[in-house]
Amino acid sequence: MKARVLVARNVRRIRVERGISQEKLAYEAGIDRSYLGSLERQLKNPTIDVLGRIAETLSVHVSEFFVLPSKRVRTPKTFLKGRHPPRQRRRQSVLRD
Repeated sequence: MKARVLVARNVRRIRVERGISQEKLAYEAGIDRSYLGSLERQLKNPTIDVLGRIAETLSVHVSEFFVLPSKRVRTPKTFLKGRHPPRQRRRQSVLRD
């Protein structure tokens, strides 16, 4: 597993387990929320300094971000309080003459 994928999954897992929103974690770690979202989606490659600030904010050691998940554990996809999954679009019936 690539390091970027491993870090992204673990940051999200720990954040969701603690019930912290991306906004709150980003604010307390001193990083932009969109950057944190990109990190969790594996689009950004964080520096050690950024990982250190995130780890400190989550009260974990940086090494927790590099722990391999067991095969049974999946990345949490739960939505935090106030968040809802995207709505599916309704099919619009087409009236034909």
